[in-house]
Amino acid sequence: MARAPVMAAGGIVLRRGAVPLVAVVRQRKRNEWVLPKGKLDDGETPKEAAHREVLEETGHDVAVHEFLGTLVYQSGGRSKVVHFWRMEADGGPVRKLMNDIKAVDWLTLDDAIARLSREYERAFLTQIGPIAFAAAGLAPVAAPEPVPSSDDIDAALQTLTPAEAASVEELRHGLLQKVKAWLRGEA
Repeated sequence: MARAPVMAAGGIVLRRGAVPLVAVVRQRKRNEWVLPKGKLDDGETPKEAAHREVLEETGHDVAVHEFLGTLVYQSGGRSKVVHFWRMEADGGPVRKLMNDIKAVDWLTLDDAIARLSREYERAFLTQIGPIAFAAAGLAPVAAPEPVPSSDDIDAALQTLTPAEAASVEELRHGLLQKVKAWLRGEA
């Protein structure tokens, strides 16, 4: 007989500033970096639990905003279902961290994703983080990607075989047709 899933809730916690930041917490028991979250108490709604858990794990009182999504994974032989909300911390901590948490770090979105210990949380934050930043009217700070110059592109095209060049031209034509159809409202 299947065991009931563990219900939990947490937050993608943002802090405004010259560089907007995301909170990640370090668990004492496993020494892993994770998103702040925890199990629901009896009679508690997921949103109430998310607010309580984030306060306990980050030490910050937060404003809870829109629901961002659900992460489901296996933990201890059971499914764990975690509902996440976008949250914002303003100012410094208002209480000590709970005993289960060793530290809280405030990182850029890319650094937070890289710091997380669990692959499924990295994948979740990769998808949901930009949505949370956009909902807050913030732009995540990322390392700027170099933009290739037209000389770089021309040099790369010169190295193509005739068959590769024809394939590139076919792709370019197909993309152009799709963009035209989209602009006409046909896509």
